[in-house]
Amino acid sequence: MLKRVALMSKRLALVLPLLLAAVLPASAAVKASDVIGRAIDGFVRPAYASLDEHAVGLSKAMHHLCEAPSGEHLEAARSAFSGTVEAWSVAEIIAFGPIKENNRLERMLYWPDRKSIGLRQVQSTLAAKDPSATDPAQLAQKSVAMQGLGALEYVLYGDGAETLAGKDEPYRCAYGAAVSGNIETIAGEVRDAWQKSDGFASLWANPGPKNPLYRDGNEAVTELVGVFINELDMIRDVRLKGFLGARPDADKPKQAIYWRSRNTTTSLAGNLSGVDQLFLASKLGDALPADAQWMAESIHIQLANGEATAKSVSGPIDKALADPALRDKLEHFALITSSLSTLIGTRMTAEFGLTAGFSSLDGD
Repeated sequence: MLKRVALMSKRLALVLPLLLAAVLPASAAVKASDVIGRAIDGFVRPAYASLDEHAVGLSKAMHHLCEAPSGEHLEAARSAFSGTVEAWSVAEIIAFGPIKENNRLERMLYWPDRKSIGLRQVQSTLAAKDPSATDPAQLAQKSVAMQGLGALEYVLYGDGAETLAGKDEPYRCAYGAAVSGNIETIAGEVRDAWQKSDGFASLWANPGPKNPLYRDGNEAVTELVGVFINELDMIRDVRLKGFLGARPDADKPKQAIYWRSRNTTTSLAGNLSGVDQLFLASKLGDALPADAQWMAESIHIQLANGEATAKSVSGPIDKALADPALRDKLEHFALITSSLSTLIGTRMTAEFGLTAGFSSLDGD
C-alpha cells in the first residue's frame, strides 16, 4: 500500500507542472466541470453502486452458507466472492475521495502483505476463535488486515476452507460472514458518499477559489489524469511485476494478488476495464487537438486489448506462469500497460501540457 501511495505521489509531482503549463487552443476548450461531471456520473457512481450490489450478494451468500453448510452453498459463496473482486477491481481505480476516509481503502483490501502480517492475524483469529471477530461492528475496529477481501479469501480458499461445507467448524463461517458484512458496509458507505449532492463529488466537479480541495479546473482534471497514469503504473509495477519476474525462475506466484481464489488475472482485467470505462465516460479525449484525436481511439483499443489478454490467462497463477504460452501473455500484458503509460503519461499530457495545457478546462 505504501509503495502504491509513493508511486502516485511521484507521478503526480511530475504531471502537475505539465498540466498547469500552458493554454489549450480555444477550439479544444472543454470545461473541467463537464469532464469531471461525466466521469462521476458515467463511471464513479455506477462502479461503486455495482460494488455495493455485489457486496450485498456476497454477504447473503455467506449467511446462507453459515445457516446451511454444504458444498453447493460454499461454491455459491465463492462465486459471489469472485464477482465482488471483479466489481472492486473496476471501482478501486478511484482510490481517493470517500474510499480514503476512515481507512476504508485498506479495510477493503490490505495488500500487498509481503511479510504476511495480515495472514498471520487471520490465521491467529481462526485458531483462537475470538468471538469479537464474528461481530461486524467489533471487527471494524480491529486490524485493517482482518476485515476485507484478503481475509475473506483466506476464509473461503485457505487451509481448512473445506470445513465450510460441513457443520464441524462453525466459527470459520461466522468470522467470514462478519468480514463480508464489513465489506458490505464499506461499499454502501462509499456508494452513498458519492451520491450526496453536497459531498465529495460536488467538490471535485465544481472547482473554484473557495473550494477546499480543488481551487481551479487544472487541479480537478489533474486528479482525473492522475488516475490513468498512476493506475497503469500500479497495475504493471505493483500488481503484475509483484509476481511476474524478469525470468521464469524469478517468478513469485504466491505474491500474486488473489492467488488462492484464482482471481489474479480477473483483477488485472477489471483494473484495465475500469480505466477504459473512466476514459470513455469522461470524454477527456475530446479535448485533444484534431490532429491528436487518434490518441483517444488508440488508448481505448489498447485498454480493451489488455483486458482481453488478462482474461485469456485463466486457472491457478502458478500453472499459468509455468506454461510458456500463458506466461508470454502476461508479458504481453506488461508491454500493453507500458505502451499505455507512454501514450497517456507522455504523449497525451504533452498535448495538454507541453504544447497545450489544461487552462481551457478550468470552467471559467
